[in-house]
Amino acid sequence: MTDQSPLAARLRAVLGDEQSVREVRMFGGQAFMVNDKLVASAQKDGSLLVRIATDRDGELREVPGASRAVMGADRTMGPGWLSVTAESIATDERLAFWVGAAMEHDQVAPAADEGSVLAPVTARPDGSGERHPRPAQ
Repeated sequence: MTDQSPLAARLRAVLGDEQSVREVRMFGGQAFMVNDKLVASAQKDGSLLVRIATDRDGELREVPGASRAVMGADRTMGPGWLSVTAESIATDERLAFWVGAAMEHDQVAPAADEGSVLAPVTARPDGSGERHPRPAQ
């Protein structure tokens, strides 16, 4: 296992021009959210987890080094979730290719809580919050 910090630093550089980027620990790595949607995650082994459009899944899985993402013990994730080997993103150009594919999806994907039966969190002054059922439409 390697430290994901070098890959995370490279992701920060590629995503540097984006307005709404935040980092969170997720899927066993350092995940990068743009517009509150996961774009990519630097994994501990140096690989990259990317969220892409499902209609490009087959095409992008054919790219050398890409495969269906696996979570935990052999539990494959669905279409649109790919793992890209560290060797396949060794250059900044290759990393930018994968981030670009993820950003294409990010631009058209609904926000994380759209379609949820829960409304966004209601914040309180103390920093806590709760989610409330969405009103019937």
